[in-house]
Amino acid sequence: MEGKVQGQQPLLTPYKMGKFHLSHRVVLAPLTRQRSWNNVPQPHAILYYSQRATKGGLLITEATGVSDTAQGYAHTPGIWTKEQVEAWKPIVEAVHAKGSVFICQLWHVGRVSNRDFQPNGQAPISSTDKALTPQIRSNGFDVAEFSAPRRLRTDEIPLVVNDFRLAARNAMEAGFDGVEIHGAHGYLPDQFMKDEVNDRTDKYGGSLENRCRFPLEVVEAVVKEIGADKVGIRLSPFGHHGQAGDSNPAALGLYMVESLNKYNILYCHMVEPRIRAAGEMCDCPHSLAPIRKTFNGTFIAAGGYVQKDGNNVVAEDRADLIAFGRWFLANPDLPKRFAVNAPLNKYNRETFYSPEPVIGYTDYPFLEDVSYEP
Repeated sequence: MEGKVQGQQPLLTPYKMGKFHLSHRVVLAPLTRQRSWNNVPQPHAILYYSQRATKGGLLITEATGVSDTAQGYAHTPGIWTKEQVEAWKPIVEAVHAKGSVFICQLWHVGRVSNRDFQPNGQAPISSTDKALTPQIRSNGFDVAEFSAPRRLRTDEIPLVVNDFRLAARNAMEAGFDGVEIHGAHGYLPDQFMKDEVNDRTDKYGGSLENRCRFPLEVVEAVVKEIGADKVGIRLSPFGHHGQAGDSNPAALGLYMVESLNKYNILYCHMVEPRIRAAGEMCDCPHSLAPIRKTFNGTFIAAGGYVQKDGNNVVAEDRADLIAFGRWFLANPDLPKRFAVNAPLNKYNRETFYSPEPVIGYTDYPFLEDVSYEP
């Protein structure tokens, strides 16, 4: 980063994540942007991601579909076809040219979909056949309608696990440094984990162990395919996204990280309990501290962070890294702005998901290059 650092902010100290030497702890959170036509990443993403790349930085892609049944939103990227893999390659190359580590987030929406997004207009798949009620989209005004899902048969679940495995292999082919399994926010793995959704009576339902079986099978398959040193997972045990809550989220979070320790994965990316759903923060008695203490790998915290509390959490060893979403979206040079305590661009929520290749995507201004004295 250019400019001189004022003091040594915890967020701007180096960190070794597995084999990766990070120069700071400001992570680009995975952010759905809906600018990938026909589920194929586009050339404008080259600029978007490379703008936010720094030497020794860590970037996580927007959620990326693992199969043709994984989609639930318009213009979101995938990584299940050769065309998609080839489209990701120049994006990855541009990020690597800036010296950043680049992780691909693997995604299956499960029941957060409708027949319009599914192959041959079929029903979305899930742990359950319970439908979601219509919801206001994250933009605050569009209403999302969801088709009743089809409950996966027990013998079909290994096929979905295999979709994640193949997507992880494809991510390696595209040049990514690793993958993050999206196990949060009410999507398919969360639909198995959370007892508000999962009403199965087979080995994938009922007890906590059974409900966590599918996401852990995904982890095991991906680890076997590409190596534990390249695998992370995102979890939101306390969240209620997509009407997926749990009666004992603290126990769920602890059970998952205890189980993940057996696989020695690279990191766990956990959403703070204060984030109940998209854009919805609440006062919450829960803390990630017991989960953080239990997990053996790198721990990334996310959810409504700003510079001050990010620094505090790292200083107090409550997380190793902090993922920033909206503020990194609006400030492509966010680590530099933190370094010089510069003001931040305000984000425009109206363009978060608009299919614009420039506006609200690559046109947020950078700080002028100025030298600051400590």
